[in-house]
Amino acid sequence: MEITGLTWAVTIAVIVGLVLFDYFFHVRKAHTPTLKEAAIWSSIYVGLALAFGLVFFAFGDTDHAIEYYAGFITEKALSVDNLFVFMIIMTSFAVPRLFQQKVLLFGITFALISRTIFILLGAAILEWWSDAFYIFGIFLLLLAGQQLKSEFSSAEEAGSEADNALVRFARKVLPVAEHYDGDKIVTRVDGKRLFTPMLLVMVAIGVTDLIFALDSIPAIFGLTQEPYIVFTANAFALLGLRQLYFLIDGLLDRLVYLGYGLAAILGFIGVKLMLHALHQNNLPFINDGEDVPVIEISTGFSLLVIIGILVITIAFSLLSPKGKALRALQNAEKFAHRYTLLPEDATTEQRQEAAEKMDFWTHRAQETEHRYLEELIEHKDQWSAIIRVAHETRLEDANRRGIPALMSQRIVTTDGPVLAPDTNGKDNEDSESRD
Repeated sequence: MEITGLTWAVTIAVIVGLVLFDYFFHVRKAHTPTLKEAAIWSSIYVGLALAFGLVFFAFGDTDHAIEYYAGFITEKALSVDNLFVFMIIMTSFAVPRLFQQKVLLFGITFALISRTIFILLGAAILEWWSDAFYIFGIFLLLLAGQQLKSEFSSAEEAGSEADNALVRFARKVLPVAEHYDGDKIVTRVDGKRLFTPMLLVMVAIGVTDLIFALDSIPAIFGLTQEPYIVFTANAFALLGLRQLYFLIDGLLDRLVYLGYGLAAILGFIGVKLMLHALHQNNLPFINDGEDVPVIEISTGFSLLVIIGILVITIAFSLLSPKGKALRALQNAEKFAHRYTLLPEDATTEQRQEAAEKMDFWTHRAQETEHRYLEELIEHKDQWSAIIRVAHETRLEDANRRGIPALMSQRIVTTDGPVLAPDTNGKDNEDSESRD
């Protein structure tokens, strides 16, 4: 497939059109997407991305097709990790959920622009100096190590993404209001023109996009050196990211070992880049400037390795004891919260059905190994409060209606780690007696 100026122009026009479509038909009117809406549009964008790769096959360009799919999957995986940080940033700034779509679309647009610049710079550097592959490879290996290190960081340290130097500088030099004014960036308070916290959120998102571009661009250049493939794989990985955020919100942190998988992918591509650099060596202090006879990892094999790492990482995250503990906690909190939202005129059957789901997941959480629960609850104390309040509400309802509520009685009086994380390590005797 010949990649001409017309090919670039049409592709860029399509990408810009999709971003504008997202803005005018989805984001312009503030709303929180339903799960169905997010699922449909996520499927559409993933479908478009996969269909685009078929264009290369249609022209008989198998090599570029495999490079595109390998790049797209890698960038999509890295983008999911980006979403987790975006979630931390918006939580740190308490962005109303109604306006999170606008923040995400800004982040995606800024990422498209910044990554396009990085792609052009990267392509120019590699064209001018092929031994830059050494630098890219070493950089990715360092990033893999940094990714592993971040897995041992606390949530507060991860949340520092929202408190970077540029944000602190903006707070000092700009008049910033204490509260949001819808999705506006500028507001008036007592006649004074002030910026809203929305500006700080966008600054934090923008800086984060730049940081993530530093690992995503070298990573994909390790899979293909064709700028067009690098650009399209990045663009299609970013498109639909807004819908994916709302689709897997709440599922993101269940992927407890995703960071390790991403570290493995970055490390693998880093090694691939180093081997490629050795194979085309020009540095005089390595093998007297001659090519080093090393194996080169094909893009097809790279695609299989990347898919394999992601499948293993996701499966292990969901099936591991820690992943199961997190799922039990999340569902216990979700169904407990739903019980508290039951209207006063809810029927006995509706209350019983909601209570059964709440009891089931609360009991599952109580049965989980305490060491995992204590680790997960360390930064999620609100779960305990929500679960306890829901069971107290159920106990009050039961007493008022004369209905037995033994599970809630035990839950409310327990001192276990799920519902009362400040127990100084004491085990829950009631929990043990139930098992």
